Amino acid sequence: MNRTTDFIYQLDDFALGIVIIVAAVVIGFLVKFIAFKLLEVYNKRDNPFLVRSLTQHLSQPFSLFVPLLFVSFAIPALPYSDETVYLFKRVTEVLNIIAFAWILIKLTNVARDVVRKKYQIGKADNYRERKLYTQLQFIRRIAIILIIFIALSMILLSFDAVRKLGTGLLTSAGVAGIVIGLAAQKSIANLLAGLQLAFTQPIRLDDVLVVEGEFGRVEEITLTYVVLKLWDNRRLILPLNYFIEKPFQNWTRTGSNILATVYLYTDYTIPVDELRKQFEVILAGTELWDKQVSVLQVTDSTEKTLQLRALMSASSSSLAWDLKCLVREKLVQFIQQHYPNALPKERAELLGSNDFGNIKQL
Repeated sequence: MNRTTDFIYQLDDFALGIVIIVAAVVIGFLVKFIAFKLLEVYNKRDNPFLVRSLTQHLSQPFSLFVPLLFVSFAIPALPYSDETVYLFKRVTEVLNIIAFAWILIKLTNVARDVVRKKYQIGKADNYRERKLYTQLQFIRRIAIILIIFIALSMILLSFDAVRKLGTGLLTSAGVAGIVIGLAAQKSIANLLAGLQLAFTQPIRLDDVLVVEGEFGRVEEITLTYVVLKLWDNRRLILPLNYFIEKPFQNWTRTGSNILATVYLYTDYTIPVDELRKQFEVILAGTELWDKQVSVLQVTDSTEKTLQLRALMSASSSSLAWDLKCLVREKLVQFIQQHYPNALPKERAELLGSNDFGNIKQL
C-alpha cells in the first residue's frame, strides 16, 4: 500500500511539474503575442521604421526567448528532486544562450535596415553609400561569427567537464594554432584581405570593374570571395586576395560618373569640323549625355587613315555604354550618308597605261 501511495505521489508531482512548465510556456507565448500585436497596431498607426524593423526581425527569436524566460522563473517551483531541477536549469540556460544569440544576430539585420533607410543606394551619385554598405556588410558578418563563437563558448563552459579540460586545451593551444594556421593559410589570407578591402576599399558594392577582360558590377562581397555580375548576367567569382595582388580596372572608384570613348577610322578627306558639329548635335539630342564633357579630336594618323576620338561624359557606367553605342552608330551613319568617300579605303597608282600588271599600292 505504501509503495502504491508513493507511486501516486510521484505521479502527481510529475504531472504537477509538467503543468507548471506548460503553463510557463503558454504564459510566455501569450506575453510575446500581446506585446508584438501592440507593436503591429502602433506600426499601422504611426509606421515608425525602426519599430517596424524590430518587429519584423525579432518576432521569431522572442517566440523562443520569452517562454524560456518564464520557464526559468518557474523552475524553482517544480516538485522534483534537486538533480532533476538542476538538469532543467542547465537545459534552460543553454536554450537561453541560443535564444539570446539569435536575438543579437537579428539585431544586426535591424542595424543594416536602419543604415539602408538613411543612406539610399538607388540614387545616381551613390559613392558614399556604396562605401558604407561595403564596410557594413563585412562588419556584420564578422559580428555574426563572433556572436556564434561566444555563444558556443558559453554553452561549452557551462559544463563542468569541459571547464576542467580548459587548462589542458590552453596549454596545447599554441601548437594547435600553428597547425591550423599552416592548414588554412589561404583562408586566413582571404580573411585578412577582406579586412583590408573593407577599410581601404579599392572596390565597393555596386562598383563597375573590368577584371580578367570581363566587364561587370560588384554584386556581393563575402568573407572569402567577391561576386562580380557580368554584363550578360553571368557571375565571376574571385577570391578576396585577388584584388590585393593583381591589377584591375575600377570605373567608379571616386564617383559614378564616367567618360565614354568612341574611336573612328576614316580617310584623310573627312571634314573634321562638319563631323564635330554632328557630334554635338547627337549629344544634344539624347538624355544619356550629362552635358559635362564633349570633345572630338584627331588623335592619330597612319599612312592610310585618320584616328578620331569622340569623348563624352555620362552619369553612370551603364549610361556611358549606351551613349557610346549611340554616338558610334550615328557618326558612322552620318559619314555613310554625307561623306561616303571619306570611309577608309585602299589607294593604288597605275604606272603604265598598257601595263595592268604594274600597279603600285599607295
